[in-house]
Amino acid sequence: MVDGMVLKVPPARELPPASGVGWGTLSAMTRRPTALNAAVSAQMSRMPRTRTKPEMSVRRELHRRGLRFRVNHPGLPGRPDIAFTRARLAVFVDGCFWHLCPQHAVLPKNNATWWREKLQRNVQRDREKDEALAALGWTVLHVWEHEDPVAVAEIVEQLWRARCRSDATAWPVT
Repeated sequence: MVDGMVLKVPPARELPPASGVGWGTLSAMTRRPTALNAAVSAQMSRMPRTRTKPEMSVRRELHRRGLRFRVNHPGLPGRPDIAFTRARLAVFVDGCFWHLCPQHAVLPKNNATWWREKLQRNVQRDREKDEALAALGWTVLHVWEHEDPVAVAEIVEQLWRARCRSDATAWPVT
């Protein structure tokens, strides 16, 4: 709870193990499976890591509201998509496929075991970077790519204002 506002934490993001198949070990991650065909390989290599449409929509809305932030801050664990350094607020705009959205996650049928382990490792890495940021005193907010950018910006702005207001009293007045 931040100044009377409750943060919604998304439910744990996991896919159930396939029937009779465990999660396996990360040793399977050391080898990359071959693509189904050249077109699939080319398509996957073109997937953007930053400046995605959902991320840009949220950033535009935040900027329209007068909020200024750092993008992919290199000095922070996980390089948050949006970082408000004064408020110590990190925002990640997670893709439904890559971060196992409970509503939209679909496991590929080709190389299913490898994909299951890879996507589960993405979720595990998300939790690790969240813990590292929290240890540094940051508040972490994850939003899904399918969420309304205006609603996301409203939540972020409320958190930002609450964090800045509480930080204002923490600094010594000279």
